[in-house]
Amino acid sequence: MVDKLYPLKFEPIYQYRLWGGRRLEHFLSKPLPENEPVGEAWLLSDRKDHASKVTEGTLKGSTITELMKKYSDEIMGNIGNHFDRFPLLLKFLDCNEVLSVQVHPSDNQKEYIPKGDSGKTEAWVVLETGKKSRIYSGLKEGTNKENLLQSIHDKKVSDRLHSFVPEVGDAVFIHSGTVHTLGGTVVFEVQENSDVTFRLYDWERTDPKTGKSRNLQVDKAIACIDFDQVNIGPVTPIKSQKIEHAEILFDNEHFKLWRIKNKSEFTAGFKYEPAILVCIEGSGSMKYNEKKYTISKGEVMLIPAAVGQLNLLPNEKITLLQIAIPNKYDTEKL
Repeated sequence: MVDKLYPLKFEPIYQYRLWGGRRLEHFLSKPLPENEPVGEAWLLSDRKDHASKVTEGTLKGSTITELMKKYSDEIMGNIGNHFDRFPLLLKFLDCNEVLSVQVHPSDNQKEYIPKGDSGKTEAWVVLETGKKSRIYSGLKEGTNKENLLQSIHDKKVSDRLHSFVPEVGDAVFIHSGTVHTLGGTVVFEVQENSDVTFRLYDWERTDPKTGKSRNLQVDKAIACIDFDQVNIGPVTPIKSQKIEHAEILFDNEHFKLWRIKNKSEFTAGFKYEPAILVCIEGSGSMKYNEKKYTISKGEVMLIPAAVGQLNLLPNEKITLLQIAIPNKYDTEKL
C-alpha cells in the first residue's frame, strides 16, 4: 500500500470573488476562467464542496479527501490518528480590491462554528504589491465594542483598524479573533481547514453578479473578536538551525512554515511527518523510487509521511515555502 503513494501535485481550484483580479495568471499555469475576477486559487483543499485532485501519476484524478480516507496513516504518519481530513487549506489570493473587513472564530468558540468545521487561524506571505497595496491587521489600541460599532454606523471602520503598506516577502500572522482585511496585493495563504468568516463591513459595495450587497454578520463577528489583537505587523523571520538556507516565518499549533531559498541540492520533507511544498519562484526536481518529480512556480506538492525526505535539486535557483503540521500531541518539535 505504501508503494502506491508518491510526491503528489494538485490542480488549483479557482474561485470567483468580486474583489479579485487576473494576476494569478503570473503564478499558475492553469488558465483562469474568462471575463471574471478570480480572487482565490485553492491549492490544497480537503473540503466537501471543493476537494483538490491529483494531477499526475497513478493516482491522477483522486481527491485529497479520497486519499485521506484510504491512506490516512501513510499520508499523515505520526499524526495520522488525530485528523479525519487534511487539516490545512492552502491558497493564492489576488486581492485586486480590498476584501471585506472580517474576523474568524477560534477553535473553542464552538457555538459559532458549523459541525465538522474548525476555527480559523491563518497567515500570509506577500508575493506581489501595487500602488493600492495595504494590509489591515488588528485593531488600533483603544478600540472596543462600542466605538467599533459606531465606526461601522459612520462608515469609518478603517479609522479603527491598524494598517501598513506591505512589501514583497512580508509575512503576516492572523490569529483567530483578529480583525483583518487586505487589498492591492497578491499573497500566499495558509490556514486551518475552515471556511468560517464573519463580515463586519464591506465598504458599501454591491456584487456585480447579483446587483446586491453581500450579507454582513456583525453580531457574530463582534462576538468572535479578540480586542487584544492590536497593531499586527509583519513577523521577523528566524534563521532555521535545522534547514540550510531557510528561515522560519510561522510556528504555531496549527502550522509551521519555512521559506527556503537555495541554488544547490538540499533535503526537503521530514521523517515520519507529511510536508507541503509551495514553489513561489524558480523550479526544481526530486527522485523517488527511480522516478523524477518536478515542482515549479505556482505548484503545490504534498510529500506523504511514507515518502519521507527527498533531495531537491533546483534548476539554477528556487524559492519554496515548506509547511509542516505540528504534532500537538508530542512535546518534541520538528
